[in-house]
Amino acid sequence: MVVKVSMNGDKSRSKALKIAVGLSGVESAALKGDDKSQIEVTGDGVDAVKLTSLLRKRVGHAELVSVADASGDKKEEKDETKSEQPPNYIPYYYQAVPSYGYVENYGPSCSIL
Repeated sequence: MVVKVSMNGDKSRSKALKIAVGLSGVESAALKGDDKSQIEVTGDGVDAVKLTSLLRKRVGHAELVSVADASGDKKEEKDETKSEQPPNYIPYYYQAVPSYGYVENYGPSCSIL
């Protein structure tokens, strides 16, 4: 994901990188762009909204530019090699029906007995 942050100097850049790396699931964070105002974060299960809100609170204005799955290209290549098969649908009468409030065991808590 890429987050654009308004950073005034090296101190705010350093602070923003520390915040980004401190989140759970972050593998790496790097400055990006011509004026080094964008932070590129890679990792698994990183919360983009939480990162953006932390940067807004502690550094300054932050804007979420893009969120992309880094392994998306690999998945697309695998999907192209597979042959297209129609999905297997289960007929309606074979699907499980949820039971709402039905109790099979009539114990001492039953008010009818």
